[in-house]
Amino acid sequence: MVVLSSPSPLRTKKTRAIGIPVIDLSLDTATLASHIITACQDYGFFKLVNHGVPIDVISKMEEIAQGFFSKPASEKVKVKANPPSPFGYGCRNIGFNGDIGELEYILLQANSLAFGSEDTFNVISDHPTDFSHAVDNYINAVKGLTCGLLEILAIGLSLPDTDVFSRFIQDVDNDSCFRVNHYPGVKTDGHPSNQPNPVHRIGFGEHSDPQIFTILRSNDVPGLQISTADGLWIPVTTEPTDFCVFVGDALEVMTNGRFKSVRHRVMANMSSKSRVSMMYFAAPALNEWISPIPQMISPGNIRLYKSFTWNEYKKAAYSLRLGDQRIDRFKCHSSLC
Repeated sequence: MVVLSSPSPLRTKKTRAIGIPVIDLSLDTATLASHIITACQDYGFFKLVNHGVPIDVISKMEEIAQGFFSKPASEKVKVKANPPSPFGYGCRNIGFNGDIGELEYILLQANSLAFGSEDTFNVISDHPTDFSHAVDNYINAVKGLTCGLLEILAIGLSLPDTDVFSRFIQDVDNDSCFRVNHYPGVKTDGHPSNQPNPVHRIGFGEHSDPQIFTILRSNDVPGLQISTADGLWIPVTTEPTDFCVFVGDALEVMTNGRFKSVRHRVMANMSSKSRVSMMYFAAPALNEWISPIPQMISPGNIRLYKSFTWNEYKKAAYSLRLGDQRIDRFKCHSSLC
């Protein structure tokens, strides 16, 4: 059960002109739950402030990541395969289906730091012990934040079990992962005539996250955009202390479509400063069943999705291109679903 501070004045606001919800975690539980639920319904996304994750934990993780990405390419590619299979270092190639982006990244299992041998850690960092401690501290902090947010959602939905969502993440066998993306700066002038103008180049293509929740922290370099229900792309401004929270496909299924997984993308970085984003993808264990929870189904809200294991959905999701509609494959087509 998440423990919150005492009630405080309402400090939920919307980003000027584009309406992206910004939610203060120090609100009283009832108000907080109401605003998070509204954000998950209307956008599948919100920005979170006063989240309680220590700034030194965030900055240390970013420092360690920047240290790795500043290494020569010949050193970085030693960290397993490119693209990762599944964990390791990747550059431009996103997955195994031909998707390309203007980025490089590290993908790590969030459930264990047994990412590789001691030699691998030596490649990632000149101080491998510092690297492992930074990752461990960051993951533990955002995992706790994720579970707290999911419990608040359960309270707001008046569900009898407040851990109905968070138990998937608390499971020692959860399949959560941690990814750090680095988007180098792209100059806007003097680009070859046969290359698209950087303003139209994609850093990471349109997609929704298949997991339950994604917690993202990025530096103050722009690029992230989310899509509204009517297909309008809107930019997300960032502050160094904010987190961005994304509803994933699995949570959309569990809420029987009440919450919508948000489609998002990152445009190529046109700043001289690198964009670095760190994402914790909260996922269940591979053998866990994902299905609409009973309280989300009623005569007025028929069941929309089939039941499936996380492993089944994960395989289906990663067999497709980024922009493909993955969740549609698991929708019900009759009342007997």
